[in-house]
Amino acid sequence: MERPCSSRQVFLVKEPTSCALLDLLTTGTGCYNTPLLSTEMGVREEEEEEEEEELEGGVDIGCRGSAMIPMCTSPKKLRRAAQSLLRSASCGSDPTFRPSGSNGLTVTGISVDLATRLPALCVDLPLLAEGGVANKAESGNRKPCVFAAVKPSNLEREKTKFFLSDFTYNPRFEYSHPVSPAVLERYNTASDRFLTQAVRILEQALHKYGSYEKFELATGGSLLPKNRIKSQVKKYMEKEGCVGEIIVHLSDDLLSRACITVMSTRSTLTINVSTAREFWLEGMLRHEIGTHYFRGINNSQQLWASASARRTLDLRPHNPTEEGLASLHSVLYRKDPTLWRAALLYYTVHQAGHLAFADLFQDLERFVNNPNTRWDYCIRAKRGQANTARPGCFSKDQVYLDGILKLLRYRDTIDFQLLMSLGKVSYEDVNRLRDFAVLEDTRLPHFLRDRERYARHLRRIMEVNQLSDLELQALI
Repeated sequence: MERPCSSRQVFLVKEPTSCALLDLLTTGTGCYNTPLLSTEMGVREEEEEEEEEELEGGVDIGCRGSAMIPMCTSPKKLRRAAQSLLRSASCGSDPTFRPSGSNGLTVTGISVDLATRLPALCVDLPLLAEGGVANKAESGNRKPCVFAAVKPSNLEREKTKFFLSDFTYNPRFEYSHPVSPAVLERYNTASDRFLTQAVRILEQALHKYGSYEKFELATGGSLLPKNRIKSQVKKYMEKEGCVGEIIVHLSDDLLSRACITVMSTRSTLTINVSTAREFWLEGMLRHEIGTHYFRGINNSQQLWASASARRTLDLRPHNPTEEGLASLHSVLYRKDPTLWRAALLYYTVHQAGHLAFADLFQDLERFVNNPNTRWDYCIRAKRGQANTARPGCFSKDQVYLDGILKLLRYRDTIDFQLLMSLGKVSYEDVNRLRDFAVLEDTRLPHFLRDRERYARHLRRIMEVNQLSDLELQALI
């Protein structure tokens, strides 16, 4: 197997057929003519572990404030739990946590200026063979995560039937690894908490551009040829100081805009060349690398890196913070940072909870003309169901707008640099964890280093999407 000559290389592998990663239901930005079947913006190993824990333990990630999980609210209890984990780590009883850097865990509450910290050294990684053989070998014996399990195995056949029926047939989906009814029931309740905001965001975009397709062309720009995709990816990795750390695949038929796999041995970013637009590509890289990848790397060196440690510390789920933060970063520097995708996903899930598949498809014509795009969104909202003639939804897609609005609500009090450095944690846990953080070698994306500029762009996102502090304070 080939190895790079230096850490200043970017590996780009043409993948002509399927994605080397798990073929899950996408979180792409809703590009028409592209199936939105995806990996929740990347298959991240530690998220799968936490997801399994949530499914087995009955955690309701959509109602975190409803006391379903006892929170370690007492500082004394939190400190005792942290000290216990520290002792375990120092005795070598917990192989999942190792202190990074010479200071290890002997110092708490390290006072470091995150904005000026130098990035960690790049690491050479082996080149993956085309087709993702290495990934398949590693994941072959792993139990599919919930997102893989709810992907229909007969998708194309049912799509053909649906289109031939003049959009009146309600698909009947089959699953290779069916999810238990209890799990589906847990995700079958849609929220209407932010429905007014979602509809308003969509309507103002249509009022301004006329249709989603025109919005996409005006704000996303033209599709990029492969050489320009490679050039922009390399340039972005140079900005972040991570050239050589991530293996990049280019795919013609990846069922998402992009997906990233963060693993202990390698990290792989796969980009769909058929949806890479000139003004949106860097936003996708901020989402995948600047948020998911860096938070995953930072998480691995923290005390709460393992699922057992998260339980001991009573940490909240990392979502909706994780996807909310990544979604904000996707639009952060856009000329028009309209939160279209997050809003439409939220709206679609809500409607799916009340409508059959065919009725949902017709309902979405209110916002999207292209039948392929509407099919994609309907699939996302109805995934996991066998008989789509009944009302029902898979509510996970509401996490994006949910996370965005919560972060915007508390944007003036959240330390976003620390939120990034702590890894896969909720914004609600930042203050209680800061004294136990290992910050020495944490990674910070370039767009977070200027606090004032970052804050200005968050305010602009508020303005463009007609969100007010008064409104968010009343809602959250």
